[in-house]
Amino acid sequence: MSSLYEKLGGEAAVDAAVDNFYRRVLKDDRICHYFDGIDMERQAAKQKSFLTMAFGGPNNYTARDMKEAHAHLDGLNDTHFDAVVENLGATLKDMGVADELIAEVAAVAETTRDAVLGRV
Repeated sequence: MSSLYEKLGGEAAVDAAVDNFYRRVLKDDRICHYFDGIDMERQAAKQKSFLTMAFGGPNNYTARDMKEAHAHLDGLNDTHFDAVVENLGATLKDMGVADELIAEVAAVAETTRDAVLGRV
């Protein structure tokens, strides 16, 4: 059985999705302020590495764990997390990804919610 990473189209698809995703996020007034002063090239590289690993591709992720990586983000809550998932889904939809694969991606994202929001 193919991994979600392979079903999405592998490295090229994850790279394109992350680049498109961050263009969308940086225009979203609900969450864009969390990226003020962030090196977006570095951020995108970390996200590509994380999603590749999370979707069953090669594991080259070496950044901090989700809780530690997001701990400094004051006021981060479920509304913000939902906005991120919404932007990711919309990005994939715009790229022509099938709804069932978008649902799988959302399910993977949900597994990180409690850690990102510091609840574990």
